[in-house]
Amino acid sequence: MADLSSPPELATTEPVIQHPGLSFMFAHPAHAIALGFGSGLPRVAPGTVGTLWGWAAFVLLQPWVSDRGWAWIIGLGTLVGWWACTVTARHMRIADSGHIVWDEIIAFWLVLWLVSPTGFWGQLVAFALFRLFDAVKFGPMAWADRRFKGFGPQGGFGILLDDFAAAFCTLLAIAAWRY
Repeated sequence: MADLSSPPELATTEPVIQHPGLSFMFAHPAHAIALGFGSGLPRVAPGTVGTLWGWAAFVLLQPWVSDRGWAWIIGLGTLVGWWACTVTARHMRIADSGHIVWDEIIAFWLVLWLVSPTGFWGQLVAFALFRLFDAVKFGPMAWADRRFKGFGPQGGFGILLDDFAAAFCTLLAIAAWRY
C-alpha cells in the first residue's frame, strides 16, 4: 500500500534522515539555514540549542542593527526560512524535524526585538517563556502545528507558524506581566 503521508515525489527508497550531520548541512544552502548553521545538529534538545544560538546572534548583532534593520531581517528571514524549511524537510523526508531550528531562531529574534530594550534577566524570562510555549504546544501553537503539517510550501509555512504562535504567546505573557 502506498504511503499517503508524503507526496509522490517522496515515495522513493531513500532513507529518512533522522539525525543530520555536517555533510547533510553543507549539501544545500537551505539545509545550512534551516539547521541554524549547525545549531540544530545536536541529538539532544536541538530546538533549545537553536534558540540559544538565536539569542547569542541577536545579542551580538543588536548594537549594529536598528529597529528598521531588525524588521527587514525578520521579514526576509521568514521568507528565506520558509523556503529553507520546506526544502530541508523534503530532503530529510520528515515533515517537521526537531533539527530544523530556523523557526525557533527567527521567532525568538522577533520576541527579543519587541521586548527590547531589556537586560539579561528580561531576555532570560523571554527565553524560558518561549521555550515553554514552543514545547507545550497548546492553543494557537497546537492549532498551527496540526493545521499546516506536511511537505511542500504548506509544510514549510507550518514549521514556522507554530513558533510564531509561541512568540505571540510569549509576548502576551510578558505584556501582561509588565502591565
